[in-house]
Amino acid sequence: MSDLAREHLSERLKAVAGQDRAALRDVYDLTSSKLFGVCLRILGTREEAEDVLQEVYLNIWHRADLFDPARSSPITWLATIARNKAIDRLRALGARLADRQIDDNLSASVADGAPDALTELEHNEEHARLSRCLDALEPRSRDAIREAFFGGETYEALARRIGQPLGTLKSWIRRGLITLRECLER
Repeated sequence: MSDLAREHLSERLKAVAGQDRAALRDVYDLTSSKLFGVCLRILGTREEAEDVLQEVYLNIWHRADLFDPARSSPITWLATIARNKAIDRLRALGARLADRQIDDNLSASVADGAPDALTELEHNEEHARLSRCLDALEPRSRDAIREAFFGGETYEALARRIGQPLGTLKSWIRRGLITLRECLER
């Protein structure tokens, strides 16, 4: 995302915080395909992803005042909301959906082709600092954080895949996030 596009999206989010409906429409038009892709990748079904996407924009409408352009880029903030809402829905649906494999063909057919959140970070000034701080983490924490936060994998699915107890994985991630936050605040 170019600096101009990032600035424009940040301004539109500020307008949404002021309850500007046209600004919300602009934010939706600029970001819905990307955020839908985030939801679909996590949930695996178009219907669930569409429902969650609606919740995402309701959340944005009510919480746009919390966006701080000094802390993150607008698309990263929005993608984080979408990811969290999708994971919440996945947990609410339970094991029947969590164990289901996502059809890669479906994902490819609806993806917008735009960069995902991690690729977006690579194109702005936050990436270098984030990379340095991530690289300083112990490998198991770093890898778990990357999979969970940038890969969209749930803690449960990640723990199963790497053969670790869920509590152990959560501890690695928690300690890694604490260290990461301290590094980013320096």
